[in-house]
Amino acid sequence: MANLIGKNISLRALEPEDIDFLFFTENNDLFWEVSSTQVPFSKHLLKQYINNAHQDIYEAKQYRFVICNSTNVPVGMIDLFDFNPQHNRVGIGILLLPQYENKGYATEALELVIDYTFQYLNIHQLYANITSENKKSIALFEKLNFKLVGTKKDWLYTNKQYKDELLYQLIK
Repeated sequence: MANLIGKNISLRALEPEDIDFLFFTENNDLFWEVSSTQVPFSKHLLKQYINNAHQDIYEAKQYRFVICNSTNVPVGMIDLFDFNPQHNRVGIGILLLPQYENKGYATEALELVIDYTFQYLNIHQLYANITSENKKSIALFEKLNFKLVGTKKDWLYTNKQYKDELLYQLIK
């Protein structure tokens, strides 16, 4: 795979030993809004997911990278989803555990994946869906030249309220 090593982080595939990290992140209701999760995942189901994580992005249409800091501790994940090789586009989402925010990890991970998708997957455009009140994500994606191209009004229903979702694109 491409060199996915930065100054302070590295990106790697999911491994069986990531089960506790994955179980914690997937079942943390603080993150459910961005993943559209409504019920907890069992370790059994997550083990099956990890066992299938070896699938090629062309087959699975998605890929998850684990973001590790310089001591190889998982600090977050960055996902490619809805991969469409016909139109050369893919969605991108990033999740960083709160205790690792504001250390530059998200910026570095996003830079590495942008380079990877443009160079190795021949992607023409990346897109991100971000809730309108997620100021940290908006700042991150705008910092890396993603452009706001639309607003999906009342797109998400969470905590008994509707929220707008913003659509950002980065075109090669």
